[in-house]
Amino acid sequence: MQGGSGNRGMLATLLSPAVFWLLAFFVAPLLIVFVVSFGRRSLLGMVEYTFTLDNYLRVFTDTIYLRILWQSLLLAIGNTILCLIIAYPFAFFIARRSPRWQNILIFLVMVPFWTNFLIRTYALIFILRDTGLINSTLIGLGVIEQPIIIMFTQTAVMIGMVYGYLPFAVLPLYASIEQLDFNYVQAAEDLGANKVQVFLKVILPLTMPGVVAASIITFIPTLGAYVTPDLMGGGNTFLIGNLLQQQFMTVRDWPFGSALGFILMAMVLVATMIYFRTGGGRLA
Repeated sequence: MQGGSGNRGMLATLLSPAVFWLLAFFVAPLLIVFVVSFGRRSLLGMVEYTFTLDNYLRVFTDTIYLRILWQSLLLAIGNTILCLIIAYPFAFFIARRSPRWQNILIFLVMVPFWTNFLIRTYALIFILRDTGLINSTLIGLGVIEQPIIIMFTQTAVMIGMVYGYLPFAVLPLYASIEQLDFNYVQAAEDLGANKVQVFLKVILPLTMPGVVAASIITFIPTLGAYVTPDLMGGGNTFLIGNLLQQQFMTVRDWPFGSALGFILMAMVLVATMIYFRTGGGRLA
């Protein structure tokens, strides 16, 4: 009994820094934001702590905010699907190389993380703008006479999202595919399955944990993104992340911004639960 009590005491001692960190820098700020979300904005831009549901009702009764929420959700889903389509064959290619080449390719996938996301976005803008690398090259080769308008469109925002979050999809997919026992693939082929059947019936179900993880890791940051839509959308694409930034930094309506933040958290939580409900049952 004393040994068990001692082990529990040692475990509590080891966990106490992490628990303190979570309580002080995650739970406490979250509670503060939750309380603020039920307040009001005063005429001077301060928070009046009077309990009201107007901030939450305002989001779901104003068509402007509903459209922003819907547009953000569609963009996040679209970006997640595109990242999976591009990342899956690339991750499969990496997993089928020799260990030496796997290390090199994974290293190249992780290189973008060494550079600030804002700098990478500006680099992409330099490539896509009217006088950028793509248009200048095509005009110089005589392929086109007028520059292709890419920047400040929905297409530019989607390209920026895929460019920014593709590594997040590659890494969990590679980890899942690399652990795949390809004897199952060989057995399916020996039984007469074609390549499409092998992929749909064997490879995809067995690598579903990586697909689910990649989807969640890509979807969540995309839903709250505001740097890429702001810089590459040019004001033509306004998402919930941009609305949050506007409410806190420009309008100074902290109660409404806090309510938006919790609605965004609820959307992420619902999406995560759906993914685990649909894919989680096949993760074993």
